[in-house]
Amino acid sequence: MAAKIPVTVITGFLGSGKTTLIRHLLQNNQGRRIAVLVNEFGEMGIDGELLKSCQVCPEDETTNETSNIVELTNGCLCCTVQEEFLPTMLELLKRRDSLDSIVIETSGLALPKPLIKAFRWHEIRNAATVDGVITVVDCEAVSTGTLAADLQAVEAQRQADPNLDHETPLQELFEDQLACADLVILNKTDLVDREAQENVRSLVEQELPRAVKIVENGRAGELDPNLLLGFNAAVEDHLEARPSHHDTEEEHDHDDEINSTHLILDQAFDPEQLRSRLEKLVQEQEIYRVKGFVAVPNKPMRLVMQGVGSRFEHFYDRPWRSDELRQTRLVFIGKDLDSTQLISKLA
Repeated sequence: MAAKIPVTVITGFLGSGKTTLIRHLLQNNQGRRIAVLVNEFGEMGIDGELLKSCQVCPEDETTNETSNIVELTNGCLCCTVQEEFLPTMLELLKRRDSLDSIVIETSGLALPKPLIKAFRWHEIRNAATVDGVITVVDCEAVSTGTLAADLQAVEAQRQADPNLDHETPLQELFEDQLACADLVILNKTDLVDREAQENVRSLVEQELPRAVKIVENGRAGELDPNLLLGFNAAVEDHLEARPSHHDTEEEHDHDDEINSTHLILDQAFDPEQLRSRLEKLVQEQEIYRVKGFVAVPNKPMRLVMQGVGSRFEHFYDRPWRSDELRQTRLVFIGKDLDSTQLISKLA
């Protein structure tokens, strides 16, 4: 029997830097044949596009699509494991002889354990194993409380009275992603001072149920691929050591708490003017994440715009292709988002 193909699950909150990390991994794969399964929250795939533009993965000659990048955009994987993940994974496993490993980038809203439990199913169990779970933490966002309310205060309340539910869904998600990790990447450390970095490290360590290595990293995601692959953890066989807030639940539902909406605009924007409007928007509404591609007047390059909390960054990733419309496409993730209202604020 052929050896099981190792699968690395990369999880982390919205905007923590998962896609940047995987993009660097693909560009520095050291000869490894890696397939990537990208799960995004919402109907428009942005992260998959960014990975495809790394110009490393092979293209299917009949479709000109990047064959080793697979996108799932029909709901968070932890909610749609059987409907979405299973058939896609089975298709990937048909090509196991041409792959060395698979990387799954979960959406920022995904709980890791429901996905990992799928590797116990007989359709997958003999062909693949979860080599390890990597949780990416946005150091600056956590240090400023962007992810939720005061995390230390929430933790203090929980410890003081475990019978009371003071946790927000975002806080529970943050803790569940840490509890499942084999490696934690404290990302974007170059944006905070040493004291803030140590405070975030201390908070993360409090949530880890066992000894887990914490690695510090800057914004570029430039970590040695050997650090990200080869854990040999067989995570699906040891889930009891990875506690979750949802262990006793049949399923969870976060759609009533958090939603995603996307805009497609036949309009070009000046990057700084758009950034200014987006910064104002996140102050007026509860928006956790903004990401997308922007058409810029008189520019042949496509602009990538990304924001988490009130922090935004942008860069040009590649030229517009002759067969694609130069549109501005943005995805917003937050609470009670209304696309019509967002368009009126931006246009």
